Amino acid sequence: MKSIDQWFDEYGESHQNKTNKLIHWLCVPTIFFSIIALASEITFPFIASVLPETFLPYNHLGTLLVFMAFIFYVILSPKISIGLLLFSMVCLVLVTFLNNLPFTVWQSALFLFVIAWIGQFYGHKVEGKKPSFLKDLVFLLIGPAWLMGFVYRRLGLTY
Repeated sequence: MKSIDQWFDEYGESHQNKTNKLIHWLCVPTIFFSIIALASEITFPFIASVLPETFLPYNHLGTLLVFMAFIFYVILSPKISIGLLLFSMVCLVLVTFLNNLPFTVWQSALFLFVIAWIGQFYGHKVEGKKPSFLKDLVFLLIGPAWLMGFVYRRLGLTY
C-alpha cells in the first residue's frame, strides 16, 4: 500500500489551483457529511434492542461507514486517523440535528451531496484536470485526509 505522503502527492497533482483548493475545502467535508447523513437513513432494528438508549441515534449505516473509514485511516496514518475520527464524530452528531429540519434527512443530505459535487466538478474544470477518484476510487477517502494533513501542518503536528 502507498504511504500517506505518496497518496497526498498524487492527490495534490490535480489540486494546484487556488480556486479548486478553496472549493475542495468546502465541498469535500460536505460530501463526507452528506454520505454519512444519507447512510444514517438505513438503521439496524435488530441491534436497537441491545443498545443503550444513548447510542440509539447512532444505530445506522452512517456509523458503520465511519468505523470502516476509521480503520482505513488508521492503516494509512494512525495520527491523521484521530483528526478524521473527531471530524466524523462531529458529522454523526450533526446528522441528529438534521432530524429537526422541515425536510427529511435524506432530502437535506441529497441536496448537500449534489451541490457539493457540482462544486467539485466546477473546481476541476477551473483546474483543468480530472478528479483523482476517476483514476482510483480510494481517492474518495484520500480527499478528507489530504485536507486534514493541511490542518495538521498548520498546527505543527506530524502525521
